[in-house]
Amino acid sequence: MDKMPEVEEEEISLSPASTAPATPISLHEFKMLPLFMDFEDFTICKPAPFSHDEKAVQELERCDYNQRITYQMAQSGQTTRRVRVYADGIYDLFHQGHARQLMQAKNIFPNVYLIVGVCNDELTLRMKGRTVMNGYERYEAVRHCRYVDEIVPNAPWSLSDEFLSEHKIDFVAHDDIPYGAGGVNDIYAPLKARGMFVVTERTEGVSTSDIVARIVKDYDVYVRRNLARGYSAKELNVSFLSEKKFRLQNKMDELKTRGKRELTKVKVDIITKWEEKSREFIDAFLLLFGRERLNHLWNESKGRIIQALSPPGSPNGSINGDDLDTTEEGGDSEDEYMELTPEYGADTEGSMNGTQKTRRRKTNRSYDEAVAEDEDEAVEVKEYDEEKRNK
Repeated sequence: MDKMPEVEEEEISLSPASTAPATPISLHEFKMLPLFMDFEDFTICKPAPFSHDEKAVQELERCDYNQRITYQMAQSGQTTRRVRVYADGIYDLFHQGHARQLMQAKNIFPNVYLIVGVCNDELTLRMKGRTVMNGYERYEAVRHCRYVDEIVPNAPWSLSDEFLSEHKIDFVAHDDIPYGAGGVNDIYAPLKARGMFVVTERTEGVSTSDIVARIVKDYDVYVRRNLARGYSAKELNVSFLSEKKFRLQNKMDELKTRGKRELTKVKVDIITKWEEKSREFIDAFLLLFGRERLNHLWNESKGRIIQALSPPGSPNGSINGDDLDTTEEGGDSEDEYMELTPEYGADTEGSMNGTQKTRRRKTNRSYDEAVAEDEDEAVEVKEYDEEKRNK
């Protein structure tokens, strides 16, 4: 890690005005940073300088390159100066794979001064192919990475001894995969033989070629995306008919999205209203059929339910299926007498000795008593008939 320069207390003392919170007075107080600007006004964080900048030149002059640093010395951290590590590349569409490679190079040894070489557009087009970002954009992307201490623009494709000596490079960091160019199987082979090569690992699953392939694969999607953001068909290099087709597709997608949103809103409203109605129904049900009301209804209907479910009892004191209620002693009830047919009496209608009813007969008598009484009645009837004939 780089050591921060010591600062006197007078330089870091804050004035009363500087302790106030940084609250913007208006919405337009904070403006966007210009593309080309002087970073000398920034005292804490600055982008890495180019190799020809004054700061980089001073760092180069302070380095005693006559004192060569071996891998063991750099690994142990027992060096009298910073270890100058060089990493190079195209860095088109700067992504996390690039940042991870530079982070590994920065942390490969203690006290590393990381120099990053970036090839220009002409060399890259000739050796590898067209880039998405131009040289200036790629320089700026790399120099704003926090792991980088210095940028070398117009970096060479193969590293010569003159280039290594010019920038006082101790080690070169790159992945261990052989990289061929110009009829050479591996341009880093001489550095590996001299012990000046340190290995970094590639980040699987991401590369500039993969990102470009994603854009090409979903070409229509990204064209429609930029049309929706205000780009013209000319800027996107699409024909008039293609532009109309893409705009129509954008409208259809917008309608679908709006329809789904409205449908979701309607569903939520229906569910909310249903919940409100269900609460009202439950409250009304509990009011009508609460615990007290249910207990009252149960007490009222319990006797009826028991009577309906119980079997009927057998008749007590009945004769030949007759079920006559008993009366109190001395009571005269019409149900306690048996009427006689008219043939047993001429003076009365179905009566004996001029009366309409026979003697009282209890309904709660036993079967033997009832039979005896019937026999007595039959004898009386027979005597009555004989007496009548004799007259």
